[in-house]
Amino acid sequence: MTEPPDVLRRMLLDGRTEVSLVDRIVEDLARRIIDGSLPPGADVNSVELARRFSTSRTPVREALLTLQREGLVDIPARRRPRVAPVTPAQARELYEIRASLHALVSELIVAGSPDLSVLASWQSRLRSDALAGDVDAYFWHNVSFRQAEAEAAGNRQLTRLLGSLGLRTLQLRHVSLSLPGRLDRSVADHERLLAAYADGDAVLAVALTRSIIMTGLHSIEASGWPGLAEAE
Repeated sequence: MTEPPDVLRRMLLDGRTEVSLVDRIVEDLARRIIDGSLPPGADVNSVELARRFSTSRTPVREALLTLQREGLVDIPARRRPRVAPVTPAQARELYEIRASLHALVSELIVAGSPDLSVLASWQSRLRSDALAGDVDAYFWHNVSFRQAEAEAAGNRQLTRLLGSLGLRTLQLRHVSLSLPGRLDRSVADHERLLAAYADGDAVLAVALTRSIIMTGLHSIEASGWPGLAEAE
C-alpha cells in the first residue's frame, strides 16, 4: 500500500504547522476511507482507535466530528459511527463543481503562460505509475498534479475553493482510478492537457479538463460501485 504523500496532511492542516493528536487520527481515518480500506457503510470503532493511538476517546470523538463535517463519516444517535455512503446526486454535484473550477484553472494557466516544468515532472511520475499499474501511487501523484496545476493558475482564492471541496472528492477519485483501464486513459488525457497548455490552446485545455473530470464520474456511475447508494 502506497503511503499518501505530504499533500494529504497539507490539505488537512490548511496552513497550520503544528500536528495535533486529533490531526493524526483524522489523517489515519481519512487515508483509509479514501483508499477504500474502510468502505462506505463500514463501522468506525472508536474504542479500537483510542487503543491504537494510546489516548482517551475524547480526541477520537473530535476526529470523528471533523470527518463528519467533511462528509466522510456518519454519527447516528446511539449507534457506532460509520463511513458515510455517497448518493448519486451528491457525486454528480461534486464533479460538476470540480469540472467548472478546474476549467477556470485551465483558462488561467493558458492566459498566464506559467512555467510548466512542475506539471511535467508530476506527469512523468503518472506515466511510471500507470506502466507499473500502481493505482495508489498514481492516485496520490494525480492529486499532487492537480494541486500544482491550481497553484500555477496564480489565483489563491480559486486554490482555496478547490481545497474546500474536501476529502469526499478524494474518495471518489480513488474509486474512479481503481476501475479497469482508467490509469491508461487518465495518463493519456493528461498528456494531451499538457500539450494544450504548451500550445496555448485554452479552448482545448478547458474541454480536456472537463472531459477528464466528468469521465471519472461516468466511470463510477457505470461501475456499480456499492458505495454509491440512494439516500435512505
